[in-house]
Amino acid sequence: MRDNNDIICGRNAVLEAIRSGNTVDKILILEGKHDGPTNTILREAKKNKIIVEFTNKSVLNGMCEEKKHQGVIAYVSPYEYAEVDDILDKAKAKGEDAFIIILDEIEDPHNLGAIIRTANLCGAHGVIIPKRRAARLTSVVANTSAGALNYTPVAKVTNIAKTIEELKKKGLWFVCGDMSGEVMYNLDLKGPIGLVIGNEGSGVSENVKKKCDFIASIPMKGDIDSLNASVSCGVLCYEIVRQRMG
Repeated sequence: MRDNNDIICGRNAVLEAIRSGNTVDKILILEGKHDGPTNTILREAKKNKIIVEFTNKSVLNGMCEEKKHQGVIAYVSPYEYAEVDDILDKAKAKGEDAFIIILDEIEDPHNLGAIIRTANLCGAHGVIIPKRRAARLTSVVANTSAGALNYTPVAKVTNIAKTIEELKKKGLWFVCGDMSGEVMYNLDLKGPIGLVIGNEGSGVSENVKKKCDFIASIPMKGDIDSLNASVSCGVLCYEIVRQRMG
Protein backbone atom coordinates (compact mmCIF):
# COMPACT_ATOMS: atom_id res chain seq x y z
CA MET A 1 0.00 0.00 0.00
CA ARG A 2 1.46 3.38 -0.99
CA ASP A 3 1.94 6.42 1.19
CA ASN A 4 1.31 10.09 0.30
CA ASN A 5 -2.36 9.61 -0.54
CA ASP A 6 -1.62 6.82 -3.06
CA ILE A 7 0.16 8.88 -5.71
CA ILE A 8 3.07 8.30 -8.06
CA CYS A 9 5.30 11.22 -9.08
CA GLY A 10 7.43 11.61 -12.21
CA ARG A 11 7.08 10.84 -15.91
CA ASN A 12 8.87 7.48 -16.00
CA ALA A 13 7.21 6.21 -12.83
CA VAL A 14 3.75 7.12 -14.12
CA LEU A 15 4.39 5.64 -17.56
CA GLU A 16 5.62 2.37 -16.06
CA ALA A 17 2.62 2.24 -13.73
CA ILE A 18 0.30 2.42 -16.75
CA ARG A 19 2.23 -0.12 -18.81
CA SER A 20 2.55 -2.59 -15.93
CA GLY A 21 -1.21 -2.79 -15.56
CA ASN A 22 -1.28 -0.96 -12.23
CA THR A 23 -4.71 0.49 -11.41
CA VAL A 24 -4.25 4.16 -12.33
CA ASP A 25 -7.34 6.18 -11.43
CA LYS A 26 -6.35 9.59 -12.75
CA ILE A 27 -3.34 11.49 -14.08
CA LEU A 28 -2.54 15.15 -13.37
CA ILE A 29 -0.37 16.94 -15.93
CA LEU A 30 1.10 20.44 -15.81
CA GLU A 31 -0.80 22.84 -18.08
CA GLY A 32 1.06 23.53 -21.34
CA LYS A 33 3.47 20.60 -20.95
CA HIS A 34 3.88 18.87 -24.33
CA ASP A 35 7.31 17.22 -24.36
CA GLY A 36 7.91 13.73 -25.75
CA PRO A 37 7.52 11.73 -22.52
CA THR A 38 4.38 13.63 -21.56
CA ASN A 39 2.82 13.03 -24.98
CA THR A 40 3.61 9.33 -24.60
CA ILE A 41 1.81 9.32 -21.25
CA LEU A 42 -1.19 11.03 -22.87
CA ARG A 43 -1.32 8.38 -25.60
CA GLU A 44 -1.07 5.53 -23.09
CA ALA A 45 -3.73 7.14 -20.89
CA LYS A 46 -6.12 7.45 -23.82
CA LYS A 47 -5.47 3.84 -24.86
CA ASN A 48 -6.19 2.63 -21.32
CA LYS A 49 -9.17 4.99 -20.80
CA ILE A 50 -7.53 6.77 -17.86
CA ILE A 51 -8.84 10.18 -16.84
CA VAL A 52 -6.37 13.04 -17.46
CA GLU A 53 -6.65 16.50 -15.92
CA PHE A 54 -4.42 19.50 -16.55
CA THR A 55 -3.52 21.68 -13.59
CA ASN A 56 -1.05 24.32 -12.44
CA LYS A 57 2.38 23.97 -10.86
CA SER A 58 1.30 25.01 -7.36
CA VAL A 59 -1.17 22.11 -7.18
CA LEU A 60 1.47 19.61 -8.28
CA ASN A 61 4.10 21.09 -5.96
CA GLY A 62 1.68 20.79 -3.07
CA MET A 63 1.36 17.07 -3.73
CA CYS A 64 4.98 16.25 -4.54
CA GLU A 65 8.32 18.08 -4.76
CA GLU A 66 8.75 19.87 -8.10
CA LYS A 67 11.92 18.01 -9.08
CA LYS A 68 10.21 14.69 -8.40
CA HIS A 69 6.89 15.19 -10.21
CA GLN A 70 8.35 16.56 -13.50
CA GLY A 71 4.91 17.91 -14.33
CA VAL A 72 3.16 14.53 -13.98
CA ILE A 73 1.41 12.87 -11.03
CA ALA A 74 -0.82 9.79 -11.07
CA TYR A 75 -3.40 8.64 -8.54
CA VAL A 76 -3.15 4.89 -8.13
CA SER A 77 -5.27 2.40 -6.27
CA PRO A 78 -3.74 -0.19 -3.96
CA TYR A 79 -6.91 -2.23 -4.43
CA GLU A 80 -8.18 -4.00 -7.52
CA TYR A 81 -11.50 -2.95 -8.99
CA ALA A 82 -13.98 -5.60 -10.03
CA GLU A 83 -16.10 -5.75 -13.16
CA VAL A 84 -19.89 -5.37 -12.99
CA ASP A 85 -20.22 -8.96 -14.20
CA ASP A 86 -18.13 -10.10 -11.21
CA ILE A 87 -20.83 -8.71 -8.93
CA LEU A 88 -23.60 -10.47 -10.86
CA ASP A 89 -21.59 -13.70 -10.81
CA LYS A 90 -21.24 -13.46 -7.03
CA ALA A 91 -25.04 -13.27 -6.67
CA LYS A 92 -25.47 -16.19 -9.06
CA ALA A 93 -22.94 -18.32 -7.20
CA LYS A 94 -24.87 -17.75 -3.98
CA GLY A 95 -28.18 -18.53 -5.65
CA GLU A 96 -29.54 -15.13 -4.64
CA ASP A 97 -31.30 -12.29 -6.39
CA ALA A 98 -28.72 -9.64 -7.20
CA PHE A 99 -28.46 -6.76 -4.74
CA ILE A 100 -26.16 -3.96 -5.91
CA ILE A 101 -25.47 -0.54 -4.38
CA ILE A 102 -24.74 2.18 -6.94
CA LEU A 103 -23.15 5.44 -5.77
CA ASP A 104 -23.80 8.57 -7.82
CA GLU A 105 -20.75 10.76 -7.13
CA ILE A 106 -20.12 10.03 -3.44
CA GLU A 107 -17.04 12.17 -2.78
CA ASP A 108 -16.15 11.55 0.87
CA PRO A 109 -13.87 8.50 1.24
CA HIS A 110 -15.23 7.93 4.75
CA ASN A 111 -18.75 7.70 3.34
CA LEU A 112 -17.54 5.29 0.65
CA GLY A 113 -15.82 3.10 3.22
CA ALA A 114 -18.86 3.10 5.50
CA ILE A 115 -21.13 2.15 2.59
CA ILE A 116 -18.86 -0.73 1.58
CA ARG A 117 -19.01 -1.95 5.19
CA THR A 118 -22.81 -1.74 5.15
CA ALA A 119 -22.94 -3.47 1.76
CA ASN A 120 -21.04 -6.42 3.16
CA LEU A 121 -23.10 -6.69 6.34
CA CYS A 122 -26.48 -6.45 4.61
CA GLY A 123 -25.62 -9.05 1.99
CA ALA A 124 -25.26 -6.78 -1.03
CA HIS A 125 -23.19 -8.45 -3.73
CA GLY A 126 -21.17 -5.39 -4.67
CA VAL A 127 -20.86 -1.64 -5.09
CA ILE A 128 -20.60 0.40 -8.30
CA ILE A 129 -18.98 3.84 -8.41
CA PRO A 130 -18.32 6.29 -11.29
CA LYS A 131 -14.86 7.01 -12.65
CA ARG A 132 -15.23 10.78 -12.38
CA ARG A 133 -16.12 13.14 -9.54
CA ALA A 134 -16.16 10.44 -6.90
CA ALA A 135 -14.10 8.96 -4.09
CA ARG A 136 -11.88 6.08 -5.16
CA LEU A 137 -10.45 3.09 -3.35
CA THR A 138 -7.72 4.28 -1.00
CA SER A 139 -6.31 3.22 2.35
CA VAL A 140 -8.77 5.64 4.02
CA VAL A 141 -11.68 3.84 2.37
CA ALA A 142 -10.23 0.46 3.32
CA ASN A 143 -9.77 1.46 6.95
CA THR A 144 -13.27 2.92 7.20
CA SER A 145 -14.74 -0.24 5.68
CA ALA A 146 -13.27 -2.20 8.62
CA GLY A 147 -11.98 -4.90 6.27
CA ALA A 148 -15.15 -5.22 4.20
CA LEU A 149 -13.30 -4.00 1.09
CA ASN A 150 -11.49 -7.34 1.04
CA TYR A 151 -14.79 -9.18 0.60
CA THR A 152 -17.04 -6.75 -1.27
CA PRO A 153 -16.33 -6.19 -4.98
CA VAL A 154 -16.31 -2.57 -6.12
CA ALA A 155 -16.67 -1.84 -9.84
CA LYS A 156 -15.85 1.48 -11.48
CA VAL A 157 -17.85 2.56 -14.55
CA THR A 158 -17.77 5.46 -16.97
CA ASN A 159 -21.49 6.21 -16.98
CA ILE A 160 -23.86 5.36 -14.12
CA ALA A 161 -27.05 5.96 -16.14
CA LYS A 162 -25.88 3.70 -18.96
CA THR A 163 -24.84 1.01 -16.46
CA ILE A 164 -28.33 1.08 -14.95
CA GLU A 165 -29.84 0.61 -18.43
CA GLU A 166 -27.57 -2.37 -19.07
CA LEU A 167 -28.41 -3.96 -15.71
CA LYS A 168 -32.13 -3.51 -16.34
CA LYS A 169 -31.75 -5.69 -19.41
CA LYS A 170 -30.32 -8.36 -17.09
CA GLY A 171 -33.38 -8.33 -14.87
CA LEU A 172 -32.59 -5.77 -12.19
CA TRP A 173 -34.83 -2.89 -11.26
CA PHE A 174 -33.74 0.25 -9.46
CA VAL A 175 -34.71 2.41 -6.53
CA CYS A 176 -32.96 5.62 -5.54
CA GLY A 177 -33.00 7.42 -2.24
CA ASP A 178 -34.49 10.92 -2.39
CA MET A 179 -36.70 12.98 -0.10
CA SER A 180 -39.17 13.58 -2.94
CA GLY A 181 -40.07 9.89 -3.18
CA GLU A 182 -42.58 7.48 -1.69
CA VAL A 183 -41.96 6.38 1.90
CA MET A 184 -39.76 3.30 1.66
CA TYR A 185 -42.15 1.14 3.73
CA ASN A 186 -44.77 1.50 0.99
CA LEU A 187 -42.53 0.16 -1.78
CA ASP A 188 -41.93 -3.45 -2.83
CA LEU A 189 -38.14 -3.74 -2.60
CA LYS A 190 -37.81 -7.48 -3.20
CA GLY A 191 -36.25 -9.25 -6.18
CA PRO A 192 -33.08 -8.35 -8.14
CA ILE A 193 -32.46 -4.76 -7.10
CA GLY A 194 -30.07 -1.87 -7.42
CA LEU A 195 -30.08 0.82 -4.74
CA VAL A 196 -28.83 4.23 -5.90
CA ILE A 197 -27.39 6.68 -3.36
CA GLY A 198 -26.57 10.22 -4.44
CA ASN A 199 -23.93 12.84 -3.77
CA GLU A 200 -23.59 14.18 -0.22
CA GLY A 201 -24.78 17.66 -1.23
CA SER A 202 -26.81 17.44 -4.43
CA GLY A 203 -28.23 13.93 -4.11
CA VAL A 204 -28.98 11.69 -7.06
CA SER A 205 -28.52 13.50 -10.39
CA GLU A 206 -31.64 14.02 -12.49
CA ASN A 207 -30.25 11.93 -15.35
CA VAL A 208 -29.71 8.96 -13.04
CA LYS A 209 -32.97 9.50 -11.17
CA LYS A 210 -34.90 9.23 -14.44
CA LYS A 211 -33.46 5.76 -14.98
CA CYS A 212 -34.75 4.49 -11.63
CA ASP A 213 -38.06 2.63 -11.36
CA PHE A 214 -38.89 4.00 -7.91
CA ILE A 215 -37.81 6.80 -5.61
CA ALA A 216 -37.74 5.96 -1.91
CA SER A 217 -37.79 8.44 0.96
CA ILE A 218 -36.89 7.83 4.59
CA PRO A 219 -39.39 9.13 7.17
CA MET A 220 -37.96 12.13 9.02
CA LYS A 221 -39.33 13.04 12.45
CA GLY A 222 -36.67 15.44 13.72
CA ASP A 223 -35.88 19.12 13.32
CA ILE A 224 -33.43 18.67 10.44
CA ASP A 225 -34.35 17.24 7.08
CA SER A 226 -31.51 14.99 5.93
CA LEU A 227 -29.23 12.12 6.90
CA ASN A 228 -25.58 11.54 6.09
CA ALA A 229 -25.25 9.65 2.77
CA SER A 230 -23.80 6.52 4.36
CA VAL A 231 -26.49 6.50 7.07
CA SER A 232 -29.23 6.90 4.44
CA CYS A 233 -27.72 4.00 2.54
CA GLY A 234 -27.73 1.86 5.68
CA VAL A 235 -31.38 2.62 6.46
CA LEU A 236 -32.51 1.81 2.91
CA CYS A 237 -30.34 -1.30 2.73
CA TYR A 238 -31.88 -2.75 5.83
CA GLU A 239 -35.39 -2.07 4.62
CA ILE A 240 -34.44 -4.18 1.59
CA VAL A 241 -33.05 -6.85 3.97
CA ARG A 242 -36.24 -6.76 6.05
CA GLN A 243 -38.44 -7.28 2.99
CA ARG A 244 -36.24 -10.08 1.67
CA MET A 245 -36.43 -11.87 5.00
CA GLY A 246 -40.20 -11.43 5.14
